[in-house]
Amino acid sequence: MTIEVKLRRVGNSLGVIIPTEALALLDVKEGDVLFLTEAAEGAVRLSARRPGFAEKAAIADDLIHRYRNTLAELAK
Repeated sequence: MTIEVKLRRVGNSLGVIIPTEALALLDVKEGDVLFLTEAAEGAVRLSARRPGFAEKAAIADDLIHRYRNTLAELAK
């Protein structure tokens, strides 16, 4: 599924309005925390907070940092 959204000015920042159908897919409501994570080929992934997510993200960040040279070689 692809949903097109536009950047809009919100004060001195830019924001995105998330359509209702995307909110339903994420199973989130106003006040919930969302995460933007870097994905392949310049993409960004939007995900909702799930139990244990922060711990898993911290472990992944640590592994990516420690093995960045190896991962870069494997990506070639």
